Amino acid sequence: MRKYDYIIIGAGIIGLTIARELKQREPEVSICILEKESDVAAHASGRNSGVLHAGFYYSANSLKAKFTKEGNQAMRAYCKLNGLQLNECGKLVVAKDETELAGLEELKLRADINGVQLTWMNEQEIASIDPNAKTYRKALYSPTTASVDPVEVCRTLKRENVENGVEFHFLTKYRKHRGDLLFTSSGTFKFNYLINCAGLYADSIAHDFGFGGKYTIIPFKGIYLKYTKNKTDVVTNIYPVPNLKNPFLGVHYTKTVDGSIKIGPTAMPAFWRENYQGLQGFNLKEFLQIVGFELKLFITNSFHFRRLAFQEMRKYIKSYFIGLGMGMVREIDPKGFGHFLRPGIRAQLLNVETLELVQDFVIEGDKRSMHVLNAVSPAFTCSMPFAAYVVDHIMKQRGGALS
Repeated sequence: MRKYDYIIIGAGIIGLTIARELKQREPEVSICILEKESDVAAHASGRNSGVLHAGFYYSANSLKAKFTKEGNQAMRAYCKLNGLQLNECGKLVVAKDETELAGLEELKLRADINGVQLTWMNEQEIASIDPNAKTYRKALYSPTTASVDPVEVCRTLKRENVENGVEFHFLTKYRKHRGDLLFTSSGTFKFNYLINCAGLYADSIAHDFGFGGKYTIIPFKGIYLKYTKNKTDVVTNIYPVPNLKNPFLGVHYTKTVDGSIKIGPTAMPAFWRENYQGLQGFNLKEFLQIVGFELKLFITNSFHFRRLAFQEMRKYIKSYFIGLGMGMVREIDPKGFGHFLRPGIRAQLLNVETLELVQDFVIEGDKRSMHVLNAVSPAFTCSMPFAAYVVDHIMKQRGGALS
């Protein structure tokens, strides 16, 4: 039987950065990461936009506000230190009409409170950043927004962890636990402390340990559409004014790390946790549970779910999807859009008592285990300071380090 001081379930960005943080604090402890896939970043961590957010979307009292600003700085520094790809292309947030100017004002207020650089620009100044960007009267510019290759980042973290003595067990799926024993598809493991970073399955594993009882994961499918005509028609990230009452930022233009252009994402309600394409990964139990909650959300129309569902389903129509992006630029070739990129699934936590989406990070645990229940966007940006926050809570629960 293999025994470790710490066992981490999940080799996404959160599991990788928590392992790194633990090794920095306690170099002598034994750590392994269990992952049901064949390599790191197989799900959300490797399928996200690659954008490093600046931290102006979130209210000042939220963990996201604190960790996004710090995480942006930490991840950009990590990429530079390790020679990883980094596109420091910035971001414009544009308004379509008078009604959206109040939304821009709110974002600027949040940026000022959070200590995040965000600059007002008029139409002439915007042209110096991206001549193709279109706004009503004014826009906001974020110079610290950047793009990375998320898979490259995760593989670099994997290599660093291996060099520091962290062991990886791939194709190892969690089955159940009894006491300090974990039963998996690759045998039994013994742990002193367990950290659950299982993403789409974090809630179900937490429930096995007696945590997260009032939460469940509702998956949302995000798809981007690539602009294949060229890499020059859009110079920077261009975002609309978001509806701050829900966690989705709306269809926008993203500049990838190699300078390519894509629009998206969707936020389509998915019907099972790994509902990427067709019936791939279909799970009847998950389907019944998730559709049951989605029907409840539809009937109660909590957080305007009904409107969200109808709007998102329309995005399967390519011409409609492209049209959502047309108003943010002066000129774009609608025939220049090529293929849909591989979808990602957002593991969005739902409070089953209030039927509201949980917008901030949530962790629960005790002296034996810690469960990362909600680590949605911008979790990739936030990952390094968030990992430190999780480890701080683990040390507090344990009353100190293991070593």
